[in-house]
Amino acid sequence: MTTTQVRATCPHDCPDTCAILVTVEDGVATEIKGDPDHPTTAGVLCTKVARYAERTYSPDRLLYPLRRVGRKGEGRFERISWDEALDEIAARLKPLAATAPEAILPYSYCGTMGLLQGESMSLRFFHKLGASLLDRTICAMAGFTGYKYTIGGSIGTDLEQFQDAKVILIWGGNPIASNLHFWMRAQEAKRRGATLVAIDPYRSLTAEKCHLHVAPMPGTDAALALGMMHVLIAENLVDEDYIIQYTLGYGQLKERVAEWTPARTAATCGIPEEQVLQLARLYGQAAKEGDPVAIRVNYGVQRVRGGGMAVRNIACLPALVGAWRHAAGGIQLSTSGSFPTNKPALQRPDLLPDLAKLPRTINMTTIGDDLLRPASPEFGPRVDAVIVYNSNPVAVAPDSSKVQAGFAREDLFTVVLEQFPTDTVDYADIVLPATTQLEHTDAHLAYGHLYMMANNPAIAPMGEAKPNTEIFRLLAARMGFTDDCFRESDDEMAASAFRKDDARAIHFDWDSLRQKGWQKLAMPDAPFAHGRFPTPSGKCEFFSASMAADGLDPLPAYIANYESVASTPQLAEKYPLAMISPPARNFLNSTFVNVQSLRATEGEPRLDIHPDDATTRAINHGDMVRIFNDRGAFVCKARVTDKARKGLVVGLSIWWKKLAGDGKNVNEVTSQRLTDMGRAPTFYDTLVQVERVS
Repeated sequence: MTTTQVRATCPHDCPDTCAILVTVEDGVATEIKGDPDHPTTAGVLCTKVARYAERTYSPDRLLYPLRRVGRKGEGRFERISWDEALDEIAARLKPLAATAPEAILPYSYCGTMGLLQGESMSLRFFHKLGASLLDRTICAMAGFTGYKYTIGGSIGTDLEQFQDAKVILIWGGNPIASNLHFWMRAQEAKRRGATLVAIDPYRSLTAEKCHLHVAPMPGTDAALALGMMHVLIAENLVDEDYIIQYTLGYGQLKERVAEWTPARTAATCGIPEEQVLQLARLYGQAAKEGDPVAIRVNYGVQRVRGGGMAVRNIACLPALVGAWRHAAGGIQLSTSGSFPTNKPALQRPDLLPDLAKLPRTINMTTIGDDLLRPASPEFGPRVDAVIVYNSNPVAVAPDSSKVQAGFAREDLFTVVLEQFPTDTVDYADIVLPATTQLEHTDAHLAYGHLYMMANNPAIAPMGEAKPNTEIFRLLAARMGFTDDCFRESDDEMAASAFRKDDARAIHFDWDSLRQKGWQKLAMPDAPFAHGRFPTPSGKCEFFSASMAADGLDPLPAYIANYESVASTPQLAEKYPLAMISPPARNFLNSTFVNVQSLRATEGEPRLDIHPDDATTRAINHGDMVRIFNDRGAFVCKARVTDKARKGLVVGLSIWWKKLAGDGKNVNEVTSQRLTDMGRAPTFYDTLVQVERVS
């Protein structure tokens, strides 16, 4: 027996981007474990990725090209050869490319976070084609935008410093389920005497293990941050010296937050006034005493109308109290902006037919409306072909009935690159089998730590599966594209993944990275201890001229939800319950839902509802309930629990529709409306009614 160990990287949409060791015996991956030498992974994998071999060798794997033989949505296919598949795709795309290339749309996101299998050869192909551009905003762009206006870029506290903080605010996240290696650091900080605070409308697994849980209503986090700033300033819990040297607009901020008294804040957020005071004092007094205070703000806060502003407001807090002076202080939203990624080399936007007149951009959040939209002078040509890869839009995109109707169009040519028969695959005309992370090469950045990462293939591709990069090379050849860049190998592309001329990655060498598996960026321990923010002013911008130029309020503000009891009282009479849909612990977006052992652990789709809200609706624990609004409805089992605060229901997601009892999921009721900035989705800005069903 031949046994080897291969260095790999977790590809999934999680901040942890774990370093993995794959044991291979006679060509079969037999064990997946975390690399004990990688400082953030520390030998530990989440329950999902620990089962990656089960996923790779699943009997549900798509291993051969397929052609649809049934109606769209039925999921009935016949096996065909790669040549047949590629010929048919080229035959359908060439006439569109010749007359209306914008009628072709790519649809992709973070099914893999790899720089190669994500967006490299694929975007070269679509740029050369002149296809519509896709606005890839469905996860985090609101927060990234608000954070950038304030801090200047997605740079923040190093994960490896959090254990030295004395106060940690975990704001809008459940790291036990979705950021395990941060939680390990937070637990170590707790053992050293730190106070942990969870700010989340839902009493998650994480919130249950924190010293304090603050549960504002969805969409009111911006108000809570304003109220905290009011108390910090009023009680002189700010760092005047840091403010004078390294911030811009403090006087204007002071005037703005004067309006946000603890009483007003508490009323807006639906929490006790004393909790506003307690939170601000805990944070401010620790900082005043010279202790490191840190915030881990996650993506939950930004999936509402004012989501960008909410993150902006929270990002002001560390500069206000001087938390950036400490390596273990400050805030982390994402570390992705620390990486000098060489996107122009990977994605080749210079291949676009006319750099002076870019193709139209379609927002991935509004795909339901856009697939149903006819050609028009404003919109341009109708979308006549979609190529989906690294995503499952029929399950994950909002206002799902419209998404499903759009993909059900018989005149829409749909190609899906996939590993498994997802909800979206059921609507494909051609299905192309894609490799998993164990079967291809990739380079990775992270958005929760500071290591460049390499993924080496551990096993040969199963069946006739091919890497995304190879599939788009083959498509480019069939379309007649002869540019040299379409012949670059994965290793050649990986060698240019990071800019060696940047001091942060000056020692980057692909061959070395492949051998070791990971290499840390050269970053200061405390990135903004002496200012030098990557903003236009070089300071943390409480007042942002860039926001004013973009037509936004240049100061921290509160933007009410599109849908809430306070902002839309008439709508709330019909649909009085706010709904959020955070990820279930055993799933990651819609990934892993088909892994039998994980789905068995998760059980079935459930809705958490507060006992008071259940009682008024004659709902008992375990009853089947219908959740509905004007957009749609779905049915699942009620779990009566005070984990959900009163006035809120929580639908843990994202189930594949075909694996739910009624063939639907939470996105039946979510909206295609976009956030205040960043053009991002508003999944948690949703009102519903719930009723018991027989």
